[in-house]
Amino acid sequence: MELLVGIILVTGFLTPIAAAVAAIRTLCIGLPLLSAQDATLHADEFALLYLTVLSVALVLLGPGAFSIDACLFGRREIIIPKSRPET
Repeated sequence: MELLVGIILVTGFLTPIAAAVAAIRTLCIGLPLLSAQDATLHADEFALLYLTVLSVALVLLGPGAFSIDACLFGRREIIIPKSRPET
């Protein structure tokens, strides 16, 4: 499962869906570690938290310019209108 999600993310195919699956999977793995009392597991908790934050960022940012998603669905351009002068 992790290998498939990694390949999908590297190629940029269905990036938001794959990143959401990775974030949920990482949280499911990490939740039992939060209740552990072993001091050596704290590094694992931080690593899992870091991976979850990165996966959520990928969900929000989406694919890059050279991804399969960009070729299939086109790039989205966000146009911010100029603010109107106050009267």
